[in-house]
Amino acid sequence: MWAGWYERNGPAAQVIEVGEMPPPGVGPGEVLVRVAASGVNPSDVKRRAGARGQTIAYPRIIPHSDGAGVVEAVGAGVPPSRVGERVWLFNAQWRRPFGTAAGYVALPAAQAVRLPDHVTFAEGACLGIPAMTAHRCLFADGPVGGLVVLVTGGAGAVGHAAMQLAAWGGATVIATVSSEAKAAAARAAGTHHVVNYKTENVIERVRTLTGGRGVDRIVEVDFGANLPVSREVLKPNGTIAAYASMGNPEPALPYYPLMLQNVNLRLVFVYEIPPAAMGQACSAITAWLESGKAAQLIAARLPLVQLAAAHEMVEGGRQIGNVVVELGER
Repeated sequence: MWAGWYERNGPAAQVIEVGEMPPPGVGPGEVLVRVAASGVNPSDVKRRAGARGQTIAYPRIIPHSDGAGVVEAVGAGVPPSRVGERVWLFNAQWRRPFGTAAGYVALPAAQAVRLPDHVTFAEGACLGIPAMTAHRCLFADGPVGGLVVLVTGGAGAVGHAAMQLAAWGGATVIATVSSEAKAAAARAAGTHHVVNYKTENVIERVRTLTGGRGVDRIVEVDFGANLPVSREVLKPNGTIAAYASMGNPEPALPYYPLMLQNVNLRLVFVYEIPPAAMGQACSAITAWLESGKAAQLIAARLPLVQLAAAHEMVEGGRQIGNVVVELGER
């Protein structure tokens, strides 16, 4: 099969290779998927670069957790009826050497979720990490119908999914962004109110939008950096569900002010979401897709031979939307 891989950590252009290698076998409880599209996430490029002291865990790694394609074979214990099923994939390369940047991937059957016929493979490749993270942040503490949800970093992949899922779930959605182009993308995603944190006072604007009451839940892209704002706009008994804290990775926690508000802090790491919660997320994301209200924002589609360029694009962080690597003939 045609595949991309690396055998050491380092810059994308220096360590990523593309070539032929044998396809994987399919084990008990697994499905073998012919990959049509592979999603590139920040965690994929950080792992390849060796960020935060990470070192390569296997002699050869085919990167990427997310993707979409068609089930071509099943292992023992998996219904044969799944052969031919269109699927989207998640966590394909978590604690495993081979992910979705290849013609085929074998992975546990539960990590291949039926993809509705009207959703393209490129769109399906955008779902895994962003949509699963967004769902956990939003719904781990119950339904959002009638609540006010603040999504920080609304133009990011997780933020884009969170805005849509929150609105689909019946919430009023406020998103923060850093430019007019990102504000336009947030509005197109169905967000009710957009705040440009570069030009507006977020605390004052959110208080105005909520009649001084504040928000019920925050889907947080940068916990430490945004904590001073979050404290001021969150209702008593509200939840901050954070999936990153790059701006301040070791923030001082104002314990008593948060305690007096009965604030719930939820830290979300998508790879270790409990199995039952993963199942709930998959079911909800499927229902969201079938509703026809889901839209994936794709910034670029690159062929596998440009895998290194795809990684560099995600590292640059200037695109609005997902970067997708499309598999096919050379």
